[in-house]
Amino acid sequence: MVSRRERFDDLVLDSAARLEGRLGPRFHEVEFAVEDVPTSEPAPWERDGVPLGRVFPAHGRQPARIVIYRRPIEARAQDQRELTAVVGDVVVEQVAALFGVQPGDLDPRYGDVDGD
Repeated sequence: MVSRRERFDDLVLDSAARLEGRLGPRFHEVEFAVEDVPTSEPAPWERDGVPLGRVFPAHGRQPARIVIYRRPIEARAQDQRELTAVVGDVVVEQVAALFGVQPGDLDPRYGDVDGD
């Protein structure tokens, strides 16, 4: 039996894997993590409300890291289909922010609730 947390982790990894071909070797230097909730209040530059993900740029020997927050995302999704779409969009947004590109340029399916 697969837990809800494990299914969410798989959604994040699947979403990240879709972007790998578009970014090439530099994508391999990015680590992904899932945490239940943000460990702190939103930073002043973050949108109002609870962040759904955060980018931590590479620093010294530490690789870049993207953290996706499970519970705030689950709270926004009505069903599994919507959860898959929201996770995909959040992953795209965070990767786009890290690499300085527009989310729609990185993934043409960005913002498409149906995932088509």
